[in-house]
Parts: sequence; structure tokens; C-alpha cells
Amino acid sequence: MLPPVHSLFVPVLILLTVNTLASYGAKWTYTGPDGEDHWAQHYPFCGGPFQSPIDIQTPLLRYEPNLAPIELRNYDLSQNEQLTLSNNGHSVQLSLPSRMHISSLPNRYSAAQLHLHWGSLTLLPGSEHTVNGKQFPAELHIVHFNSDKYPNVSMAVDKSDGLAVLGVLIEIGEFNPAFDHFLKFVKGIKYRDQKIQVPAFNIRELLPPRLDQYYRYDGSLTTPPCYPSVLWTVFRSPVTFSVQQFQALASALYSSSVQESAPVLLNGNYRKPQRTDNRVILVSFQDGRALHGIPKAATALQRRQVIQKLLVGDLADLADEGLNQLLPAASPKPRTAGKRKNTRKSQRTHAPGVHKQRWQQNNLPSDTTGGQGGRNAYAPTTGWQKGAYGGQHVGKYGVSEAALCYGALAEKTERQLRGAHGQGQLTQVLRKSVFPELNLRSYLACRSELDLETIRLLLRRRPSDEANELDHSLTMATAGRKKRPVVSDRALSRATTRRPVRYSQSTVRKNNANNNNIYNNAYNNAYNNAHRHNRIQPLEWED
Repeated sequence: MLPPVHSLFVPVLILLTVNTLASYGAKWTYTGPDGEDHWAQHYPFCGGPFQSPIDIQTPLLRYEPNLAPIELRNYDLSQNEQLTLSNNGHSVQLSLPSRMHISSLPNRYSAAQLHLHWGSLTLLPGSEHTVNGKQFPAELHIVHFNSDKYPNVSMAVDKSDGLAVLGVLIEIGEFNPAFDHFLKFVKGIKYRDQKIQVPAFNIRELLPPRLDQYYRYDGSLTTPPCYPSVLWTVFRSPVTFSVQQFQALASALYSSSVQESAPVLLNGNYRKPQRTDNRVILVSFQDGRALHGIPKAATALQRRQVIQKLLVGDLADLADEGLNQLLPAASPKPRTAGKRKNTRKSQRTHAPGVHKQRWQQNNLPSDTTGGQGGRNAYAPTTGWQKGAYGGQHVGKYGVSEAALCYGALAEKTERQLRGAHGQGQLTQVLRKSVFPELNLRSYLACRSELDLETIRLLLRRRPSDEANELDHSLTMATAGRKKRPVVSDRALSRATTRRPVRYSQSTVRKNNANNNNIYNNAYNNAYNNAHRHNRIQPLEWED
């Protein structure tokens, strides 16, 4: 008997394994009344932000030259070792020893299992990730957990830095002896919950030859409970297996148990692409005509400067230093971070001592170098903890990885809403609670563009008159106004300077004259972008 819906987020999480991802909560399938269109009713994160898979579109790509080749350790397993091959009702899964790990990430990510997603005999495509709309016949996922921080995959699955998954797209082509090491045994796991032992082999042979060419983005589990806890690496080059090997997947397995009278074939077990939520995709390569001119990812240093300016700095500096291009823009056309409009920095006077003191209190850690996408891509930082996270503001403004425990967050939110008879709002509330933090964390790692809702959260740390003025402008923009309000010199000086700084009227007018075009562009870009993205309208969050 499955537990009732109200027990979704109870300590049974300890028993959760990534293979089933549904050992608590309601039944789920890929189609029908329990299909993916209804997952969010019982698993609210499935309707939340930063979901996977996604369509890897060229306009989303940002070239990051510092992305290191994927380095794998202990993947060449001995044939004397036994691995567990199982049918969990959703996929075929092969257990992996934790000594297998990825060594090219800032933490050690140890292997847990691998599994496949595929289509059907009548509808061939079945990969989860797509490339410019192209869907492949199948996809392999090798799941790893952050073993530097968490003892097992069950404890890591709902943490923001908990998982790293290698994705391999699969074409129909030549026979693949590596896949045959376990596919030839699938008749022994024909029905759900059946398991057998199979000889180990070199898991590296399942991957494409080149491990230095891949796509990298922040995403989620592609099955319930859909926690946004995955650092995705999808290899550029697909591998192949034969028609016979594909048929073994699409026709030999059942999602039903042996006791059920009407067997249900296990096929078409893939989730549709999800919206990108301001995310971008880092790529480790930049060659070929199709990829010529891909913009280079903005550096983590530039992005930290933007956040610092929003927190305590002079917002006019964003325009003067060319950093306004890292704020929300109207055009979805990719922007090259290196191309900055040179402007003469305006003359300003600052209260001695105050500037330095406030920046030290709110300075982002210098080790937040995730934008390079290499070994420091997930360097730990300290974050704000407020509202749904049940904490208080802390001194530095990165993102606290330890604070983002999605299971605890969902349980607390559900308990609060249940008391207020508002269970139907769980998905919307979780999305609103989690999105700004995920957006900021991913923005600092150069894997997202900054969202207006995140800017709002940052501005709340400014003095009230500055924050109110700036938030008023954002509110008018998200309400869909086409024209920005007329801002007086006095209001502009309040909105674009630190509280202790005092501008003379002549200085403000001079700054306005020097930067009028830049301010107009920044305002219009932000407003048009807000009008274009309905999801950031106040109190209105879509699934």
C-alpha cells in the first residue's frame, strides 16, 4: 500500500534512492492520470524552477574556455565484481560502486547508479535532453553524489550541490559491445522490482571518446520528486547502439509487476523538455560553423561586482563600468560579455570610511569562482537565510549550500499551507521561495542570467528610501507599464547612491547628462524584459 499524499515529506526520505525516486508519496507514470502533467500535484518541485531536461538551444550557449575535461577515476571495473541490474518500473538500472568518481569538479562526486531513458518501437525518439529540438532514440544517465559532503546518495538527493549527472545521447547505429554487457541480461528483469547480478565491466566504454566536449548547466532530477539538485554534464557527441539493442529496451521490459494480470510495456520513459528559467548553458568547445560566434561567458568577478553594486554600491557605476549589460535585457539575443560600451566615469564624492566599511560587511567571497566552470564551480559560499529557509540574514551574500535542503523546505512549507487550508498553493509558494536563491547561485556560477525577482531581493538590503524607490520602478515594470515613470533629480540621486553619500544638484544633473542614454537603455531593457516575462509579476507565479 502506498503512503497517503500527506506523508510526502516525512523522514522516509532516508530510504529514498535515486533509482525509484518515488519510494514515498504517490504513484507516478509518464502518461495518463499519473503522468508528468500531474506530477506537481504530489511532488511540488516538479512544477518549480530549474527543472530538467531542457532543449539545448544555440542561443542559450555561452563558451567557457576554462571548463576542464571530465576526469573519471576507477571506472574500469573488474569482471570478477558483481553489479545489481534491476527493473524499478521506470527504467533499467545498474548499481555502481562508490569508488568510481568524477575528479574534475570542486568536490568528489562518487557514482551511485546508471540508467536509461528510451522511446518505443512505434515512436523511436526517447532521449530526455534535446539539441535544437532534435530528440535522440535514447539517453544514458550516470548518477553521482557529492561524497565530500554527504554519506550517500539518499542524503545528497535534496541538497543544492548534492548530485552530478553525466548524460550521454544515444543514436541507432552500430552494435555497441559496452551496452551489451548488461542489455543481454534484461530478460532476467522483465517485470518491476526484479533484480539479478551481472559481471562488472569498464563503464568508461559507455561514454563517447571525447570527454572534453560537453554542455554544462544547473538542473534537476528528471523524475519525481524533481529536486533542483543536479549539476548536469551532457556530452556533445552521441554514442550508438544497434536496432536489436534498442528493441531489447523497448519490447522486453514491463513497468508492471509479475503479479499483475495486464502487463504494461516499459517504454517512452522520458520527460519532456522544461523551460529554461533564465538559465544559460556553458559549453567547453567553440568550433564548427554552427557554433561560430557563441558569446563567451561573463566572468564570475564581473557578476560578483554586479551583486555588490546592487547590495550597497552606487548603481550608476553599473552603467559607467559596462556592467549594466549583465542585468536583465529586453532582447533574448545572446550578448558577448567582452563587448562593453566605454563611458567616462563620472566624478563622485564618497563619505570617507563609510564606503569601505559597508563593502566589507557585504562583500561576496573572493573564492566564488564558479563562473569558470572548473574545479571551483561549486566553491562553498555563505548565503542569506530568510523566510522559507527559517534563518536570518548573515554577513556575506553568496548562497549557502547547506541551507538548501529541498526536502526540509517542502515539508515545512506543506505543513504551513496545510494549516491554512492552502495545499493547492504548494507548488507556487515553493517556486517563489526557491527561484531567487537558485537564480543568484547559478548567476554567480555564470550559468544563469540575473532575474528581476532576484534583484528585488537584493535591493531589500539597501536603506528603505533607496529600496522603496527602486522596487517601485520594478513593480511598475512588472505590472506591464510601457513607459517608465519620470524620475526627478532628487529621486534619481536617492535611487542610485548609497545612503551616506550626498550629491549636489549640479553633480546629479552632470551625471544625468553624461549617462542619459545609458540610463534610458538600462531602464527600457529592464522594463521590457519584465513585461516579456510574466512569471515575475507580483504574486503571480506560473507552473
